[in-house]
Amino acid sequence: MDAVTFSFFDKMPGAIPLYEAIREWICLELGNVTVRVQKTQIAFANRHQFAFVSLPFRKRKGWPEVCVILTFGLGRRVEHPRIVEAVEPYPGRWTHHVIIQDMNEADDEVKEWLREAYWFADGKRRGGGKGSVC
Repeated sequence: MDAVTFSFFDKMPGAIPLYEAIREWICLELGNVTVRVQKTQIAFANRHQFAFVSLPFRKRKGWPEVCVILTFGLGRRVEHPRIVEAVEPYPGRWTHHVIIQDMNEADDEVKEWLREAYWFADGKRRGGGKGSVC
């Protein structure tokens, strides 16, 4: 892990293994993915950004002490108890948020949503941005 990514987790270093598990799966399974560390999130992109890992900036009642928020975009809304929020910022583009507090929560169901998000983003127009390729 580089210094920029490591410093992203300054306020919650216990979340590093959660991020690493997500990043490792995305990079190995989906391939040709750019990872870009931003101020409030780490973005994963092919032609477009399709998934993000962020830390909770506000504690909500019932949320775990150590967790990451995994965000992904789809062309449809997914109704599921694990999805804590889903919004439609643009017609036909739904952003979903899932709390991951244990590496086992990045399971087959979450991976299928990430696969779908990857292909949904790949089908959009325009090119990607700067970052490191994993």
